Amino acid sequence: MYRAIIDGVNADTIAYRAKGNIYLNLTNRCSCSCTFCLREFTTSVYGYDLSLVSEPTVEEIERALEVAFLDGPAQQVVFCGLGEPTLRLDAVLHVTEWLRLRRIATRLDTNGHGELLNPGRDVVGELKAAGLQAVSVSLNAADPTTYDQLCRPTFTKAHRAVIAFAEKCVQQGLATTLTAVDQPGADLDGCRAIATALGAQFRARPLARPPVAQPDRKVV
Repeated sequence: MYRAIIDGVNADTIAYRAKGNIYLNLTNRCSCSCTFCLREFTTSVYGYDLSLVSEPTVEEIERALEVAFLDGPAQQVVFCGLGEPTLRLDAVLHVTEWLRLRRIATRLDTNGHGELLNPGRDVVGELKAAGLQAVSVSLNAADPTTYDQLCRPTFTKAHRAVIAFAEKCVQQGLATTLTAVDQPGADLDGCRAIATALGAQFRARPLARPPVAQPDRKVV
């Protein structure tokens, strides 16, 4: 884990390790407010506090990676923190290319709003050109109405845009996985069917639940 230092005090987890990967926490902003998001009840992921005082610069991200790799190799570097990485698209592209030159595999975990957030840009094409190898896209619903209810996007017609984004990823040759949270009422079969039709993989993600409050123990 690498934490930036502000006024001599440790703050802002930028890089953290989990599942054999190094994850990058670039922003806390997001274009969704999902009803099931762990942000609804915590800023902790894998035991790391991912709340940011300020968004890291490219130089801070690269420095965080250098420190993180001192602890050994990683399977992938994954753009996935407490917000939507494509809100920091230029930083993602720069760091992806920096990692490609070092022959380090990269993956983007995204809500699929990349081209909505960056209008006029060929986001998927730019990611591919920078050297991105894999992408995981949060679909979460098989139809637009359910998607809007669950994910509460800031854009209209976002569900269609998510599917279009994933389709472009497949067409660009990125290893593409669509995901959906396994929760009561979830149409996992419908989401899997969409992924299959696009030529992508599908994975159900476990539902993050708030910790259960423990009853106070009496001291005797």
